[in-house]
Amino acid sequence: MAQQSTEAAVRVRPADLAPGAVIAQSLDNQWVTAKLTRDMVARGKSLQDVGSARDKEVRAEYFRSLINTRQVVANRVFFYNNAAVSRDLLEGGAARRAHQKLLAQEALVPYLLNERDPAEPPRPGLGYDARAFTAWQETLEGMPAGERVKCVRFSWEDQENRDATRSALFNAFAARVQALTAKDIPLLARQLGVPEPRYGAFAERIGEVVRWSNEHSVRGDLVTRNLLYEQFVTVPGTPVSEGRYDGTKPFAAEIKQLLDLIYSVNLADALGMCPLTPAGSLRRVALQEWRDVRTTVAGTVTDPEQLLLFLQRQAFSTVQDRLALTPSAVDALALEDICSLRQSDAWNAYIRAFDALASDPAAFQERVGPVFDRYVRLNSEIVRLADARGDRRAGANRWLPVIEVVVTVGGAVFTAITGDESWSVAGSLGGISAKYGGSVQLVLRNRVEGRREQKFARELAAVRFDSTREWERFHGMVRRLPGYREEGGAPAATGSATVQDDIPEY
Repeated sequence: MAQQSTEAAVRVRPADLAPGAVIAQSLDNQWVTAKLTRDMVARGKSLQDVGSARDKEVRAEYFRSLINTRQVVANRVFFYNNAAVSRDLLEGGAARRAHQKLLAQEALVPYLLNERDPAEPPRPGLGYDARAFTAWQETLEGMPAGERVKCVRFSWEDQENRDATRSALFNAFAARVQALTAKDIPLLARQLGVPEPRYGAFAERIGEVVRWSNEHSVRGDLVTRNLLYEQFVTVPGTPVSEGRYDGTKPFAAEIKQLLDLIYSVNLADALGMCPLTPAGSLRRVALQEWRDVRTTVAGTVTDPEQLLLFLQRQAFSTVQDRLALTPSAVDALALEDICSLRQSDAWNAYIRAFDALASDPAAFQERVGPVFDRYVRLNSEIVRLADARGDRRAGANRWLPVIEVVVTVGGAVFTAITGDESWSVAGSLGGISAKYGGSVQLVLRNRVEGRREQKFARELAAVRFDSTREWERFHGMVRRLPGYREEGGAPAATGSATVQDDIPEY
């Protein structure tokens, strides 16, 4: 049960979080898009070197997560070590007040690893932004009377929390890393964009990662992402926080993407929620978990006929204003606008419509229409807010909203797009037998897409076929859909001192 602390915090366990709460991977200190990661490795650039471009991407994803979900949970350190978040705290005034409101409304929830209070100083030896941390403390201390920040921890009993953290986070992270060699390595390589002639070398490198992790686990050492970064990703002698990735280490970019995905998914699963994977990042389906389907999505599709329904042409209300425009950059908005948006009738109707769909993916045909309609109305509200700020970029792109459904089954990816009075469905099979399982992802976006436009993308359901025969039946039905086209190559899936010493930073 939630209980009031003597500080300005409400202490809760994972079960007390809102239904549909998410972990936003974009708030991770190390997150960059797959494309930017490859560029950083090739050019020897650090996170600071690409700070301007990266901060815009992170800021847009931060806003997108607050627009598209009820509750965003983030590791406490990200509130002051992520410039896209801390800038509002440092700016003060209306921006800091907006952040306080989002904390008080439980839209933002800090996850505490060892700490008992969100304002507790980081333990000695940890690198952090001192100015931003002071601003974080001031933000918490300055919350008006009656407003509290909700904080989540596995347990508020220290020994129980320590045990749960080791089991649910560190041991589970190591187990996921050590399971990589049991995956379909050619499929994994394909989804990471590794050229086919290098599949063998990639498999060997993954084997080295797994062996290193195994050796440390056998010795009783905790296997952390930072340690794996130091060994396989970052330039020797540089702090991991600097984000300088070593181009001389084989497949540094691909291994970084895998470790980041495992890190994010692992924390989300441990807290019983969904990971929100940003655009341009490796998706969870790459982990090939269909033999051990998680319960973080609403349901699992096992019937080929039911799965086909997701790809068929969707019926939804016609967009009346064909000349309506959508923001070409969500970062044209300020955090105060996000607060205002979340209080609007348009936002609440949008969230309710998605909740209804997520609670019963089998009713996709009936419930996706209202979600789409509310999505269009929400974008109109975003346009209004951007226009009120006098941002001329708000009218840069034509508004041609579409529903995109992405069904992944093993190495095959099927994409159906409905909107602008048109419909198309395409499949990419690759050279690998596609069977067993995957996922269904719903995307709402503008057909004329800008990098930081308001866009919705969420996993709706897991997919599991128990035999090749079911896969073949599904593939046969898809191929009979009108206008279906098929390609050969699969796209990329894109506390006390004692306690603190015992549990490192996750």
